[in-house]
Amino acid sequence: MSVGRFMKQAAERDYSKSWQAPGTFPWMFQQPKEPITGRPYSVRENYIRCVKGEKPYWMPAYSYESNIVWPDAIEEHPVPEVDGYDWWGVYWTMVESAGGMITKPGTRTISDFANWKEELEWPDVSLVDFEADGKKIQKLLDPDRPHIYECVEGIFERLHEMIPFDESLMAFYEEPELLEEFFQKMADYKIETTKNVFQYYGRVDGVLYHDDWGTQRSGFFSNEMFREQLMPATTRYLKFVKDQGKFIELHSCGKNVQYVPEMLEMGIDMWTPQAVINDPDFLYETYGDKMSFAFFLNIDHDDDEQEIRKKIRDFVEHFGAKGRCMPWIMTDMSNPTQEVIARDELYHYSLEYYNKLYQRG
Repeated sequence: MSVGRFMKQAAERDYSKSWQAPGTFPWMFQQPKEPITGRPYSVRENYIRCVKGEKPYWMPAYSYESNIVWPDAIEEHPVPEVDGYDWWGVYWTMVESAGGMITKPGTRTISDFANWKEELEWPDVSLVDFEADGKKIQKLLDPDRPHIYECVEGIFERLHEMIPFDESLMAFYEEPELLEEFFQKMADYKIETTKNVFQYYGRVDGVLYHDDWGTQRSGFFSNEMFREQLMPATTRYLKFVKDQGKFIELHSCGKNVQYVPEMLEMGIDMWTPQAVINDPDFLYETYGDKMSFAFFLNIDHDDDEQEIRKKIRDFVEHFGAKGRCMPWIMTDMSNPTQEVIARDELYHYSLEYYNKLYQRG
């Protein structure tokens, strides 16, 4: 079987080089971070304690206290991440107002979902030099932070990137058996690519699995349909990850609180719910002893040091008792000092808080 032009392009890249465009999300994730010093315990171990509900020493600052493993060698987006094709032949375009890429409206890689077996060219990942890419990425990772593989474009997302969104939803009704085959084959693909990450990118502690499941008002699917169509293949992929001893964080946009019981059943350890449309208090009170959460903590442009420190202390007091929560500190980035102050208060105040909570000396 001949190799298509998009897979051929991926196979011929020199992955020892840096490919990402400055300023894009992959580029930012790949940049080395300054070591975190002055902590009495491992930043990595403490983060994992929080994710798994194992009595952390302090409340981690989400994103800051972890390293993201974003391979150039898995082309779920164009490489580099500027307008162009991924290795599935899907065309992506940057939308500055949204801060990221979307598939070009009208994109279609197959004529109809019913024809995917005949028309869809699946990436042959055996052609890709994961080893060279892994050596390059490993050099950028802080050994004291947890290393989390950013597994983007989940099995449902990939479906609606290949054909119009409405046709993707209609497949749930019109072609349920063929859809199950597609999702299971996509799970095989996800397992194969993730195996390469675990083999070639050094220590990987967890996987951040992306698959958006909802709108601003509710999930895309009834819970019954979610369980019947989407959950089997997703569970199989996530079980593979858990069987390798890794934790699982979910990135799923939408008002997806209805799926939390299914998330727990699938073994998901942590979810960062989309702000505003999901109620942090409800999630924390209802599920905070079973799942970890990262909630947004907004620092306003005009907040002075006193107000920043008060917001941090209030967050710790409000969400700290179950040991399974961390803030994603959000500023407008015009004053970097604000985040420095917030992280300083978070570490010192939550360290004291957990010492008292867990009766540590």
